[in-house]
Amino acid sequence: MEAKIYNQKAEEAGKIKLPEDIFNLPWNADLVHQVVVSSQSNKRVPVAHAKGRSEVRGGGRKPWPQKGTGRARHGSIRSPIWVGGGVTHGPTKEKKYAKKINKKMREKAFLTILSQKLRDKEILFLDKIDLSQPKTKEAMSIISNIAGIKGFEKLAAKRKNNAIIVLPKKEEKINRSFRNIAGMRILETRNLNILDLLKYKFLIVSKPKESLNEF
Repeated sequence: MEAKIYNQKAEEAGKIKLPEDIFNLPWNADLVHQVVVSSQSNKRVPVAHAKGRSEVRGGGRKPWPQKGTGRARHGSIRSPIWVGGGVTHGPTKEKKYAKKINKKMREKAFLTILSQKLRDKEILFLDKIDLSQPKTKEAMSIISNIAGIKGFEKLAAKRKNNAIIVLPKKEEKINRSFRNIAGMRILETRNLNILDLLKYKFLIVSKPKESLNEF
């Protein structure tokens, strides 16, 4: 299978042969869902924490004698039935949310999403991004040009999570030029992950021959 390569002026600059084991896999919703849930769980940081009776300050002595006062017996003001006492079965920051996911499952889900994005015409291959200087104005000009390609008109819309630009290696000039554009994110190909693929609508692949090696 082949795909067109464009330059930053939205002109056709050639074609690239795409490996079918990366871009021609059938959609597998169950696999993708399982991997996404696991990835989100692994990123989760436990913050909520309620103090148990052993963590509440004070209560080292018995509030009043066991007998003779006419009141109910109590051993500590840290008891959960006291106001200001410990919490019973409350959330703790020690809870682990991590879920194991097999490497092969994670890789196949990643490639499955790439295949579906290609079928949905949400992947654009650019031969390169060449900027004379790190200027947002130049980056906006490139976005405006490629938004003229059929199917990619929404690239010009300044909306949340619009597109990811992936580069085979870090280029500071490109990063500084595009980072102020709403809805755009710059990533190295090796750092691209499933959650980002699903979060952003379009995927712009710069220097596709080099990037495909990372895929």
